[in-house]
Amino acid sequence: MSFERVLRWTLVSIAVVGLAAGGVGYAKHRSDIADLSFTLATVPVIAGLAISMIRDLLAGRLGVDAIALISMSAALALGQPLAGAVVALMYSGGNVLEDIAVARAEHDLRSLVDRAPREAHRRDGDRIDEVPIAEIAVGNQLLVRAGEIVPVDGVLASGAATIDESALTGEPIPVAKTLGTAILSGSLNAGEAFELTTTAPAGESTYAGIVRLVTAAQTAKAPFVRLADRYALVFLPVTLAIAVLAWLISGDLIRSLAVLVAATPCPLILAAPVAFIAGVAQAARRGILVKGGGPLEALARAHTVLFDKTGTLTVGGARLLSVEAAPGEDAEKVLMLGASLEQASHHVLAKAVVAASVERGLKLSIPAQVKESVGAGLHGVIDGRHVSAGSRDLVLVGGELTPWELRAIRRASWRSALVVFVAVEGRPVGALLLADELRSDTPRAIRLLRDAGVARMVMVTGDRAAAAQAIGAALDLDAVLSDRVPSDKVDAVRSEQRLHPTIMVGDGINDAPALAAADVGIALGARGASASSEAADVVILTDRLDRVGEAIAIAQRARRIAVESIVAGMGLSLLAMLAATVGWLQPVPAAIVQEVIDVAVILNALRALTPAHRNGGRRITAERGRELHRDHLALLKNLDRLRTIVDTLDDAAPEAAGALIMEANALVQERVVTHERDDEGSVYPRLANVLRERHSLSAMSRAHREILHLARLLGRVAADLASEKIDRYLIRDAQRVIEAIETLVRMHTAQEEDIYEAVEGHGPA
Repeated sequence: MSFERVLRWTLVSIAVVGLAAGGVGYAKHRSDIADLSFTLATVPVIAGLAISMIRDLLAGRLGVDAIALISMSAALALGQPLAGAVVALMYSGGNVLEDIAVARAEHDLRSLVDRAPREAHRRDGDRIDEVPIAEIAVGNQLLVRAGEIVPVDGVLASGAATIDESALTGEPIPVAKTLGTAILSGSLNAGEAFELTTTAPAGESTYAGIVRLVTAAQTAKAPFVRLADRYALVFLPVTLAIAVLAWLISGDLIRSLAVLVAATPCPLILAAPVAFIAGVAQAARRGILVKGGGPLEALARAHTVLFDKTGTLTVGGARLLSVEAAPGEDAEKVLMLGASLEQASHHVLAKAVVAASVERGLKLSIPAQVKESVGAGLHGVIDGRHVSAGSRDLVLVGGELTPWELRAIRRASWRSALVVFVAVEGRPVGALLLADELRSDTPRAIRLLRDAGVARMVMVTGDRAAAAQAIGAALDLDAVLSDRVPSDKVDAVRSEQRLHPTIMVGDGINDAPALAAADVGIALGARGASASSEAADVVILTDRLDRVGEAIAIAQRARRIAVESIVAGMGLSLLAMLAATVGWLQPVPAAIVQEVIDVAVILNALRALTPAHRNGGRRITAERGRELHRDHLALLKNLDRLRTIVDTLDDAAPEAAGALIMEANALVQERVVTHERDDEGSVYPRLANVLRERHSLSAMSRAHREILHLARLLGRVAADLASEKIDRYLIRDAQRVIEAIETLVRMHTAQEEDIYEAVEGHGPA
């Protein structure tokens, strides 16, 4: 416990003992002993307050503590030691209540530090030694037992593991880890014991970085708290004026003393810091580390938000967008061949291709005789056939490009994507389009920020203009600044700052200067400690952009509660002062009334510890949300096949075109229509019990009807194939209907994902 806290508890103890001794003196009819006890209870508090005020004056600040000092001193001078002792107890007790409130609010922050492991179980041959984590080196083999905190960063070296990352990310669902996957320090082993190969020493691990950030979190006064001091400078002369008025009306200095006692302004002193510290703690529960009350108060005033693109608005790595199959080839086979070969490469694009094939459940073959041309691609043997995967120059050697190859290159250009061509025995069979893509939660994050009152949103990125403009248009941002180096990002922040309070959101080392320059820098720090996390005022510990909007909402609520507490406290104090002015309150009752006001104000400020009340009823369970998401993933595979059919119909012969149209119709009727009818009959009624605005589901149901209408049209086309001549006009009509279904269902599914994300919870559904 700090010296100041010890002093506060000592002073309140003296005040309590003095009041108790004085009460005994009065009971024994020894008023002299009672008055002496009350005086001795008051003088130490006056002395401590005087020292505190001198220190504040030397720092250039004058607060409303002066009223408490005047009221206690006046009480002793006017022969009212009991009133002085009650004010002393009220003032010192208010400081202790603040300590208790701060301790309660800081609990969530301290728990991160307190749970940090101190020792680890290191394997040494056949022995397991317990060693301090400071002795752990990169490459050590550690045993992490069931229920233990992972001490350092590493990769799983044995079997599988179930990891609870809630302390780091705020996500309550344990994550299954497989052999070779990364495990972050600070996460909890929620399953059986496993072995870990360390990849970083303790001091450089994820959890050590988080602990440093927590330690740096300050509980000093926020700018808004200093604003409360400025309120106090107005409150002080008003109080003195009312006290003089009471004396002029009554000619009794005791009545003026009652006014001063009733005015002792603990609401101003306590409300703002308690509310902001409580807001910091509430943010920590949501995986948002705010480094003190100052950044929280600045968050509440946010007008403009600047975003980095890569890793912030987007996932920050290559993702498979689509597979462009050559005529007569199967898209899944193209992906399987490419991914099988790419298993032999460590290139970031290779990892993305392999990950996409695994996600789709494809069975990969082991490549042989692999040769890699750095920056170009690979050659190898897959199931006895020579396969190539890589750039246009590597795979498409010589000759003119075929129409489908030109189409693949054109589509890649439109989507700012890279193209990996795949060839078998020198013959191109398809192309893989890869690019960075929006985070799934980015549209919701932008909407939450708009709802929170952010008026201007700007993307500032080092990426080229075409890619940046595409992302900016998709999100309806107010401005897009591309081709910006780190110094340009700082200039952009300062330019916006000159107009309005500005937030910068980023995740990379190159964002650190801009994060430090902004009024509030917010770092997406789920991947561990970095320069951006150190430079930022707020660190999002979970890899979710929508937490930015949540942070602003929490800050606005904390500020609103602080304002309510100050205004309500001042208003009640003024009423008590007026009552004292007309003689309805004597000094001692006035002090008791003020103490009641203090307690009420602190309790109100602590409301910032609790989440804002949610309207709209129940939420769907997390398991139900995952089930709906799995249904959509299965549906998207069918949509990919529909897109391939549309492309293949361009050059298909009549007989082949008829078979493709029949296949498309079967997919639509058996998969798409069944899915949409199930949504309308089962999922939407459940969502209707959750959503506040049910008309949004009416719009979604309208999309269902349009999808079913298009499905009926396609069914008519398929039914007429046997009796009609299949010419290019019939093929074109079928293409248009299939493409319309694929596009509409894809967009509709994305909208549903957004709704599911918004209403997903952990209660009953």
